[in-house]
Amino acid sequence: MPSTTPHAERLHGLDALRGIALILGVVLHASLSYLPTPIWLFPDDQTSTGVSVLFFAIHLFRMTTFFLIAGLFAHLLLRRRGVWGFVKDRAGRIANPMFGMWWVVFPAVIAVIVWKAAIDNGGAIPTDGPPPPPLTLETFPLLHLWFLWVLLLFYGVFLAVRLISQRIDRDGSLVRNLDRLTNILIGPWTPAVLAAPLALALWLTPDWIAFFGIPTPDKGFVPNPAAVVAFGLAFTLGILLDRRRDLLPRIERLWPLFSLVAVGTGTGALMISGGPVPSLMPISDPSTKAFAAAVYAFAVFTATFAAISLSLRFLSGYSVVRRYLADASYWIYLIHLPLVMAGQVLILEVALPWWGKLGSIVLGVLAVSLISYELLVRHTFVGKALNGRRVPWRKAPVPHAVPAE
Repeated sequence: MPSTTPHAERLHGLDALRGIALILGVVLHASLSYLPTPIWLFPDDQTSTGVSVLFFAIHLFRMTTFFLIAGLFAHLLLRRRGVWGFVKDRAGRIANPMFGMWWVVFPAVIAVIVWKAAIDNGGAIPTDGPPPPPLTLETFPLLHLWFLWVLLLFYGVFLAVRLISQRIDRDGSLVRNLDRLTNILIGPWTPAVLAAPLALALWLTPDWIAFFGIPTPDKGFVPNPAAVVAFGLAFTLGILLDRRRDLLPRIERLWPLFSLVAVGTGTGALMISGGPVPSLMPISDPSTKAFAAAVYAFAVFTATFAAISLSLRFLSGYSVVRRYLADASYWIYLIHLPLVMAGQVLILEVALPWWGKLGSIVLGVLAVSLISYELLVRHTFVGKALNGRRVPWRKAPVPHAVPAE
């Protein structure tokens, strides 16, 4: 069934927010070395509680926001290109980069780990290390490319549900009722409604560590239930919002409320997680775990809607810079992890405060990524594969009519 609202206008705000969410992955992974509680391969002696707050804030909303936008754009793409066009586009721009880039990124990550081990071993690569774990469907290291795999799973479910609905909803009454339900769902209460199933999923997660929130499904091809619930809810809501774009102004108008509540609930979730010096111990008491899960789940979706409403309010105009970064963000995210790890190793012994090290890594990775994007991706077939189009190096000059003499 056709959506109830027109789709002609490009959503520049959400396009920019998608790019911001991907680029924040660089900051997130770079900050791991400077957390006051060592959890990363390359812990630094320069740490700060401020890094904990930064990490927690980014991790709180980034991926749910990304999946909500991904669901909205997926529905838009299907409406414009049909099923076969949708499948062809997603295979080229999601499946191919995932399975192709993994063979580049994973060896690069291993190379950085071996390099660091050689440094610690006096310059020689150690030969007495434990054997690598066997690769199975449950242990396969997807690394930071996990989001592409989860997207592919969601696309498959989306197409299957659409096919079934077309078979059972001949007169369109089910879809019209769904549009009405979306109208009821969107309001100040939306984060609380979405938080309820996520809170239950987190409470049922064994050995759940509140500081890390939604467990990242970066290992194995079967994502954990909490991630499926959180990102699946966001993806589904994105689909519904593309059908009801008339509801986006309603979300935009609520930006002060969402922002204020996001700060409050995010602070509460951080304190429940152990505060700026995070606790990495799972919550054992069932009632305490239930309360922490409820607060965290509410903070996740409040922060997500704060990001969405702020982007609609302040980033909706066209910007050449924002559009360029949005286009480049996909490439930046694909290649950033080994670059971040290499930067962490290079700067480990440099006499800089944590913020100098973190800033140097982020700026260095972005510089390398953007230069390589401009020279190797944007104007080549790779750019067409990632962004759906190849930008010519130069625009063809506009011919001018020569006046007759």
